[in-house]
Amino acid sequence: MAANGKTKTNAGTNGKAVQAHAEEEHGYEFLGPPGAFIISFGLPVLVYVLTFFCNDISGCPAPSLLHPSSLDWDQLKAEVGWTGFGSLLNWQAVAGTLGYYLLSLALYAFLPAEKVDGVKLSSGQRLKYRFNAWHSALFILTLLAAGTITQGAEFPVWTFITDNYVGILTTNIIISYFLATFSYVRSFSVKYPNDPDGRELAPGGRTGNMLYDWFIGRELNPRVVLPIFGEIDIKAWCELRPGMLGWIIIDLAFIMKQYRNFGRVTDSIVLITIAQAIYSLDSLFMEPAILTTMDIIQDGFGMMLSFGDLVWVPFTYTIQTRYLSVYPVDLGIKGVLAVLAVQSFGYYVFRSVNNEKNRFRTNPEDPRVSHLKYIETEAGSRLLISGWWGVARHINYLGDWFMSWSYVLPTALSGYVIRNAAEHPITALQSDAYFFKDSYGKYAVPGEAKGWGMIFTYFFMVYFAVLLVHRERRDEEKCRRKYGKDWDRYVEHVPWRIIPYVY
Repeated sequence: MAANGKTKTNAGTNGKAVQAHAEEEHGYEFLGPPGAFIISFGLPVLVYVLTFFCNDISGCPAPSLLHPSSLDWDQLKAEVGWTGFGSLLNWQAVAGTLGYYLLSLALYAFLPAEKVDGVKLSSGQRLKYRFNAWHSALFILTLLAAGTITQGAEFPVWTFITDNYVGILTTNIIISYFLATFSYVRSFSVKYPNDPDGRELAPGGRTGNMLYDWFIGRELNPRVVLPIFGEIDIKAWCELRPGMLGWIIIDLAFIMKQYRNFGRVTDSIVLITIAQAIYSLDSLFMEPAILTTMDIIQDGFGMMLSFGDLVWVPFTYTIQTRYLSVYPVDLGIKGVLAVLAVQSFGYYVFRSVNNEKNRFRTNPEDPRVSHLKYIETEAGSRLLISGWWGVARHINYLGDWFMSWSYVLPTALSGYVIRNAAEHPITALQSDAYFFKDSYGKYAVPGEAKGWGMIFTYFFMVYFAVLLVHRERRDEEKCRRKYGKDWDRYVEHVPWRIIPYVY
């Protein structure tokens, strides 16, 4: 996930190396089939845990979790609002989610688009891509803005999202499983190795193990032709929509919920939403850049990408705004400036690094990159050893990680419990208590939960660090396999992996 948490390849030019790499044998990644099983069926459970255990019914975390030695399951169920598996899905959520997908497909098909050729495949063909995610996003956001102007925080889209949040989550999980399974089954119609339609199997997705290949993705670029909408590249379409835009829409819905709860909007929730919107909208605006990512070039489309695009990004990256919609945090001017400084530094590194890579790959003679030094590999690729990519081999991940700080810092020392003034009278000294508007004495206060909420609100920063290190290791393995002794020579020139003089 660089612009959306997507893996980026190391800086270098595309060419014969991509073709050679595509034909190489790949071993298991993610600990093979056991890891594929844990990720495919464990991560959805984790998303539910994050959703239920930090809630607007009892607190964040749910109070019973603060006393594990005396944990009562019936009490915990009441605190998280669990009424059985039937509560995970409702027809309103299904209809609303499918309507959103249908709208996104319609905008993809009918709005003006930039047509771009992809990188050369091992067959020698180049797939054509149709990019208009930016215009689609502007269209949808304009509709939402118009609805908000006319109806305010009560605009039905905003209340629908927050009222049906769990159902929308479940619907997206089901869709991600469906797309992964559909793509896996359909991959067996690929005429490997020379399909006349340019279809290919992913290098790492043809191990023969059903579970692993379903998880990692067996077909490289699965495409379907739909009535009315025409040809859709499933992987490229899911890469930035609907999940990437959905991330920002959910953030906005929680801003509106905060306003409905307290009659105001705090600087912290606005700051997080702006930071994430910049990240997301930048990705949508730079949509053609996904063609140089490992997701498009090397990884098949399976459960890993399907779930990551449609569920993990929109529903775990919005934990902070969901938290702040229930317990407001006021940063003040100093707090805002401090967070903006971190965000600006991260974005500067992220965008500068990726611009340098894309310019060098598309036109090495560009005056902005023509002065950069590089080594040429036997495969014909060029690896930068100066500029940003001469600082660290995966310097792009550093900017990503710093931006993740700005998503979590505004939640401060998080944690709250929800009480009723009739049962727990509030004192005049409790200035950190926030009463819910029109809720008959219901209020949120840090209480004994103070600090424990960071398990949820700071989850993204810790997870992202682990993810980036894992992806860096994955990149290193692939690059070493791809370039051989040339990679060893490159490492001598650029010894640091992500953080200069540290790692």
